[in-house]
Amino acid sequence: MHILVVSSLLPDPNPSTGFEIANRAILEAYRRQGVRLTFVGYRRPDAAIPADSICLGELAIENAGASTLRKAAWVGAALGRHMPVCVAKVARLSEAEMRAAVLKAGPFDAVVVSSIQMLAAYPFLMRDHACAYVAHNVEHRSASENAANAETIVDRLLYRREAALLKGLEAEACAKADVVHVLSEADKTGLGLDDDPRAITLPLVVGRHPAPDDGTRRQDVGLIGTWSWAPNRIGLVWFLEEVAPLMPDEIDVAIAGRLDDNLPSVPKNVRLLGRVESAEDFVRGSRVLALATKAGTGIQLKTLEAFEEGMPAVATSRALRGVTRMPANVRLANSAHDFAAALTDLVQAERSGEIGRLDGRAFAKAQEAGLDKAIAAGLALLNGDKARAGSSSAQRPQPSPEPYSEVA
Repeated sequence: MHILVVSSLLPDPNPSTGFEIANRAILEAYRRQGVRLTFVGYRRPDAAIPADSICLGELAIENAGASTLRKAAWVGAALGRHMPVCVAKVARLSEAEMRAAVLKAGPFDAVVVSSIQMLAAYPFLMRDHACAYVAHNVEHRSASENAANAETIVDRLLYRREAALLKGLEAEACAKADVVHVLSEADKTGLGLDDDPRAITLPLVVGRHPAPDDGTRRQDVGLIGTWSWAPNRIGLVWFLEEVAPLMPDEIDVAIAGRLDDNLPSVPKNVRLLGRVESAEDFVRGSRVLALATKAGTGIQLKTLEAFEEGMPAVATSRALRGVTRMPANVRLANSAHDFAAALTDLVQAERSGEIGRLDGRAFAKAQEAGLDKAIAAGLALLNGDKARAGSSSAQRPQPSPEPYSEVA
């Protein structure tokens, strides 16, 4: 079976963001099913073009690395074309140009579109082909949370507009796709797919290969993530403003990952490292991980990474989305007071040898087996539709998507 994989960014051999890591896990699962893949997407500036890829051009997509002028251009394009900003970023080709790019792949059996942005920018992919939509998040809910936490009125209005448009686009994608893959059971509810047989949850695996614990500890508490992404930033700000000040000064906290310039004041026992050369070394150099998630949908890959490494951790309920079994060395805490207390207790227990690291290989193996089963189920649905001429989704009763509207 030959599948065309359409994503905003072509696969990176060294993925750095949660989106890229999740895509890698999903693509490897398709390959384990014997599927041949051809990729369509943009490449990061100066990145190599992977084999079996159709490059749509160069694109710097993250807000953190964009100039004020570039961000203004994205907003202007979104307003002018009545699109969400996240869609306007990738809608750089006309439909005719995108069709010409797709034709370069030769005959294929189905399309897998990773996240709503490319599907909304080029809807013919879903109209003309058997299509699996991979919903990494419930994007309209994430945008609504970003609006509620926005620091300026302009950002609040833009996020509200984004949420309203994305809600309609996600409803349409979920109505018309032959398969909808979500990353957590909760996202089925968020997308209105609770009882829909086309909705299949993908249990992700990060693919950690835990090294033996050499006893090296570079920090008591570690946090790592792409902090320029708004839902992650909400958790980081919560940790800096409400959790860290409640912890003893002698507990050393290190934060790794891409940061923006507009952070709250940093307590004296917190070090900001920025992007680190090896995320694995940073994680393994921590006594305890803080999984301080307070917003977002989908699944937290840094949670899966921690569990695959067998790391002691404190996690919020939001950090445990999609996780059905919590390891014995992980503590659940949602309030700032409880989170700080749990971190302090775990650090002291790790220092004294009362708690340590677990073997995360069984967790990873179970996740991979579940992922393979879910991908196989999705392929069975796609195989039933690959010869469609008007698509089975066109014959399926379709919920009416909510009308798109500008929201102030």
